Amino acid sequence: MRQEQFVARHQAEWVAFESWLQARGGSARRARHERNNGVLTDEDVPARYRRICQHLALARRRGYSPVVVDRLQALMQQGHGVLYRTPPPRWQHAVRFLLADFPRLVRSEAGCMTVAAVVFVVPLVLMFVLLQVRPELVYSLASPEQVAMYERMYDPSDARHALGRESGSDWQMFGVYIWNNISIGLRTFAGGLLAGVGALFVLVVNGVGIGTVFGHLQQIGYGDPLWRFVCGHAPFELTAIVLAGGAGLRLGLGLIAPGRRRRVDALASAGAKGARLCLGVAFMLLVAAFIEAFWSPPQSIPAAVKYSVSGVLWTLVAVWLGFGGRGVADAD
Repeated sequence: MRQEQFVARHQAEWVAFESWLQARGGSARRARHERNNGVLTDEDVPARYRRICQHLALARRRGYSPVVVDRLQALMQQGHGVLYRTPPPRWQHAVRFLLADFPRLVRSEAGCMTVAAVVFVVPLVLMFVLLQVRPELVYSLASPEQVAMYERMYDPSDARHALGRESGSDWQMFGVYIWNNISIGLRTFAGGLLAGVGALFVLVVNGVGIGTVFGHLQQIGYGDPLWRFVCGHAPFELTAIVLAGGAGLRLGLGLIAPGRRRRVDALASAGAKGARLCLGVAFMLLVAAFIEAFWSPPQSIPAAVKYSVSGVLWTLVAVWLGFGGRGVADAD
């Protein structure tokens, strides 16, 4: 076969394979994961690669021009690098998930996350404001024993004890905070199985509870130690609660609004996405527990330092979730 006929016959195959590689910038991860606009799918690639190797062997045997041989040689080498590259270690997958994949997942569910934020924040703010006007209502929402406990924990006249706790070492409280935070996050997500109503209920209850404590302590003049305690871990903890609620809402939507898919398939898909969201939420709650145990309690740290650190952490969380993963290839 003449070279011109050979090139004309197989040109479309080579172009499709080139596009499949070039569209992904030579990234093995992206090349294995994405599709080339329906022209060449991942399932087609191994067979296409073997055909290109055959074409290269034919071109060499028939003495075709270096232009054709070099082009096929380059395609063969690039394809080999994509298909047989050693996968990165697991820790790189974990880092990539936290820095890129998780923020993209959060942004992909912006609607659910917005609803969760509103459902959580509005009751919190309303209760806080209401208790500045009607302070006696605190006893309708919490028992006298609970109110007394919170007052002891944030009593500004006792400068010796650690803020936010009555007893326990830092490491003991770290374990307590991990258990408490993770359990709240899981309950919020699992509540989505009740058609999303459970997730909304948990968000409202947490919003009312936090607003009640904050509102009461602020009203009786205990606000300063309270804000100094919560400002450090709030960026991660409060955001994580909202994200867990958004994941629960996505789970509920898969149940009540499956679209064109079968309900069980839609629920499975929403559950898989929600589970990945919960992995990121668990990481955020772990960070929050660490900050809450070791940074938040000491009264010796000046308030200005704590508020400055809190501002940095809020900015970090916002940038991470808002911009993390932009321009980065999808992971496997």
